[in-house]
Amino acid sequence: MLTTLHTAYSDTRAADLAWALGREPLPALAVLDLHLAGAQLQLRLLGASHQVLLEEDNGSCSETVACMPGSSTPLPLGVSKRLGEWEYEFAARVETLGAGSFAGRAQELLALVADHPHGLAGTFPGSPHAFTAMLAQRTEGQVRWRTWHAYPQEGQLVVTRTRVGVRMPAAVV
Repeated sequence: MLTTLHTAYSDTRAADLAWALGREPLPALAVLDLHLAGAQLQLRLLGASHQVLLEEDNGSCSETVACMPGSSTPLPLGVSKRLGEWEYEFAARVETLGAGSFAGRAQELLALVADHPHGLAGTFPGSPHAFTAMLAQRTEGQVRWRTWHAYPQEGQLVVTRTRVGVRMPAAVV
């Protein structure tokens, strides 16, 4: 699903993004509710930020990547945590692209997410390449999502990927 976010583009620097687990739902500009084989997943666009809410028999999880005033947790490169019976893994990277490459990558990502049944993307007024996009899936008992936060004025794209699932037993050799 592709939507235009009717708000000022406020999270304007990739370096201002922070990460948090367990936050309460924040006001969203666009929401996509998904049912993925027993998991209830809500993708939420918060301006140039995102929040994902996951509910399943084994528990719940809330991930937020946003500019959060007073937050002391900057966007990490990677996180691995145990949440009850689940393993939670998060990774982030920042891609810096030239103007032409950025425009092409933005169009490619928006096309990928816009028509996907488990995708949500929002563009901002004023720049066709200012967007936040999210894509979710469930495979092998795990829920996964990827996000893209575009900052065309900096030529930066923040890419995240998350995996949440029941811990797999160690293989016996």
